[in-house]
This record gives sequence, structure tokens and C-alpha cells, in this order.
Amino acid sequence: MEPRRVKRAGIIVALVVGLIVGALFMGVARVSTLFDRGPDAETIASASLQSVREQARLTPFVARFVTVVTSTQSRFGLQAQKTLIMPGTVRYELDLARMDEQDLDWNAASSTLTVTLPPIEISGPEIDLTEVQEYSGGGVLMALSDAEQTLDMANRRRGQQSLLQQAKAPTPMRLARNPAKQAGERRIASADTPTPASVVCQFETEIRMAAFPCHVVPPSQHVASRW
Repeated sequence: MEPRRVKRAGIIVALVVGLIVGALFMGVARVSTLFDRGPDAETIASASLQSVREQARLTPFVARFVTVVTSTQSRFGLQAQKTLIMPGTVRYELDLARMDEQDLDWNAASSTLTVTLPPIEISGPEIDLTEVQEYSGGGVLMALSDAEQTLDMANRRRGQQSLLQQAKAPTPMRLARNPAKQAGERRIASADTPTPASVVCQFETEIRMAAFPCHVVPPSQHVASRW
């Protein structure tokens, strides 16, 4: 009888030891899983934002415009006129330092970082004085007064305003967005982030357009005018 009791006791001890070892193994596995999850969304967003801000300004697009302006002055019954043909170069820039955490959205399932870029800023225009052309008429009034200087100042002011208006027009702004997004994606993807990720850049205007798409009325629904 004594050997049987010893044998049973040995089996029970072995079972207890096995349960303890199994519990320890499961605990270690759970802890390892917690550490293997990687950084959370807030950590990734904060680290990515810091890296992005260090990139400062980007100049993804440059465009060249030409304007033609004419100013006229009348004095003493005389008239003077000057026409200015002025080319100018405009830079379309992104100031990444303006971004905050709300502009970053981390999708852990697809490892995608979606970035809402700040609005494009226009720098310039830079005028190449060697290519400026002027045409004038009314030399008598210019010789007798300061009409020429007045006309020059007016033409330069109006010329720069015209170049900026051209640069801010919908077509060049639309042309600047694609290279701006591509430049932002390349620069952010190369930044020092906690985990590798795909980067997708967008502008706030595109988000609004996606949320409120334009509705095109079919020809059959157009209402005929009463006039």
C-alpha cells in the first residue's frame, strides 16, 4: 500500500508542477504580445509630427507668368502713357511647421498615415528686370513733370498685383496641389517615424469637396426659362 501512495503523490506533484509551468508560459506569452503590439496611434502621431515639423518649408512647384499693364497721365492739356511687360516667377510653398496632431490620422490596420497638409502659400513674384520691357508715349509731359516716375510706380504696383492674381487662379493652384502632395508624401515617408508606414497627403479643400460633391443636373431636369 505504501508504494501506491508514494506513486500517487508523485503523479499529483507532477500535475501541479505542469500547471504552474503552463501558467507561467501563458503569462510570458501575454506579456510578449503586449510588447509586440508596437506604438499606439498617439505615439506614432506625436513622433511623426515632430519629424515633419523639422522638415520646415517645401517648394514643390514653381510657375512663371507674364503681365502687360498700361498707365496714363494727363496734365496741362498733355498726355503721357507707359506700357509695361513684366514677367515674374512665383513659388508655391508648404510650411510643414504649421501642422498639428489633428492633421495626422494613423490607421494601424493598413499601416497608413494620412496627412492633411496646410494650405499652399505663394511666395513672390520675383521679377527678372533684364526681361522687363517698356513702351512709352507723350515725351513732352514726361520731360516737363514727374509723370514718368508716377507711371513707372503705378505700372510696377499693378504688374505685381496682376502676377499674384494669375498665380492664385484656380488652374495654377490645382496644378500645384499634385506635386505638393507628392513632395509631402516623399518627405514625410523619409522622416524618422516609430514604424514604417504608407503616407497619403491631402488638402482640407479636397476633404470638403469629397464631403459635399457637386450634383450635376441631367438635361431632362433643366427648367426652361420664362424669359
